Amino acid sequence: MDGIVASALDGGADARGLVTGEPRAPRRRTWAEVHEQARCVAAALTGTVRPGAAVAVLAADPGLIAPAVQGGWLAGNSVTMLHQPTPRTDLARWAQDAVRVLGVIDAELVLLGSPFEPLADLLDSHRIRYRDLAGLVAHPEPLAEPVPVAEDATALLQLTSGSTAEPKAVRITHGNLAANTAAMVEAAHLDPAGDVAVSWLPLFHDMGLVGTLTVPMAIGMEAVQVTPTDFLAAPLLWPKLIGKYGGTVTAAPNFAYAIAARRMSRAEDGEFDLSGLRFALNGAEPVDVSAVRSFTAAGARFGLGDAAVVCAYGMAEATLAVTFAELDRPTRVDVVSAEALEVRGRAEPATGGGTRSFALLGRPLPGMEVQVVDDAGAELGERAVGRVRVRGAAVTPGYRTADGPVPAQDAAGWLDTGDDGYLVDGQVVICGRRKDVIIMGGRNVYPVDVERAATEVAGVRAGNAAAVRLDAGSRRERFAVVCESASAGDGAAEKALRKEITSSVVRAVGVRPAAVVVLPPGSLPKTPSGKLKRAATAELVPPAAAG
Repeated sequence: MDGIVASALDGGADARGLVTGEPRAPRRRTWAEVHEQARCVAAALTGTVRPGAAVAVLAADPGLIAPAVQGGWLAGNSVTMLHQPTPRTDLARWAQDAVRVLGVIDAELVLLGSPFEPLADLLDSHRIRYRDLAGLVAHPEPLAEPVPVAEDATALLQLTSGSTAEPKAVRITHGNLAANTAAMVEAAHLDPAGDVAVSWLPLFHDMGLVGTLTVPMAIGMEAVQVTPTDFLAAPLLWPKLIGKYGGTVTAAPNFAYAIAARRMSRAEDGEFDLSGLRFALNGAEPVDVSAVRSFTAAGARFGLGDAAVVCAYGMAEATLAVTFAELDRPTRVDVVSAEALEVRGRAEPATGGGTRSFALLGRPLPGMEVQVVDDAGAELGERAVGRVRVRGAAVTPGYRTADGPVPAQDAAGWLDTGDDGYLVDGQVVICGRRKDVIIMGGRNVYPVDVERAATEVAGVRAGNAAAVRLDAGSRRERFAVVCESASAGDGAAEKALRKEITSSVVRAVGVRPAAVVVLPPGSLPKTPSGKLKRAATAELVPPAAAG
């Protein structure tokens, strides 16, 4: 990565840079200025930790995170973004989890930055070694030359989205990072001189850290970064910033497009300018085609093209991206027979009766391969549903766990993604996570179909419905729907909502949930990156309701 950063600077990236601090106090620095700060961080690190050591970062300000991450690489260290506590976080529990995580990655130092400086005493009490990030950025003597590292040296230890009670980190090498960066630049036709990335994604998640920070930083592309808190407090800040800064590139999970669509549909004409947005990546969670179409329809008044949203498939184990859908055309949908899919494991084009719809997620990026196999590992033909696995230069060699290193690839270099899916015309389609599939009467019911049906009901918060298995693996396996709504606590409104959700789910998948649980907003358990935690959600289903 050092070479990519250097070439970007030599190519004139000093004229482009990073904007942070919106909407209260915007500040712009060129990438050359960020690089100088990174050299200061690197100089401080070389005198503080050993070469090759893991360094963790706890900060929310992108203006500090950018030089911290680049500085770690210049110093020859690996970097880990710690999951950030929120106002609702139990800090004592968070500290215990942080100690476990730091042990797993064998971190020698935490770089502590805004707004988490008040946690210094907590880190001291747990004997966690840290340095003030703002102080490192102001180190008086920049590093003269980057510390040499091999391509197979660790660049990132990316924490997975699961529970931190059993922390696991994906080991991304410098070779992995360079390969995926180059592949995304090529596949997305990124132009360092003309493109502008606008993002609110959390930088402790791979889509934020790699996709919307590292890639622009590596190629010298203009970038505008705000925090997830900024977006959640005012979702329309996102399209406002795209218009203000001439954003051409952005990225977000599906739920964010659904939220933005609802808010934009009520906005005044001319409030935003989305005419320049050409690449809005939809990834990190299952793609709901209705959300994509709602977003493009709501954005049309503001100049948004119907082909702007690009659906994608990726994961931390592949550094970030595995596939991008075709550019310059609206999202393509594969409509298949529900009976063939759920009973026979075939994604046959629908000719009538019940159907399921999936977004086509595109072909593998340069340097990546995707294969669908059965449980014995035999490759399946087109439209046969099976285990999705990936191989390529961007795929991690393995994980760091509490029990030591664990390889991620088999002898032939394939990584099992844990997803079920199929291929059609060379494009990848994902049906769902294998461990979450609900098996009822010999049918495979995918939670995403249930959740989409639930969120189509007025009153259910976008992206806040979960279908969870009950009595998993038994002959009487069932499922419940748990969702958030402002109607929670209102007896009559809750009853009506449960009835509507049940009807919507039955229409969509042909089976009735054993229970529908309505919770107040903010109640569903989620990972630090915002993904639903289904196992924890299942515990919220009262035994009486599921009986």
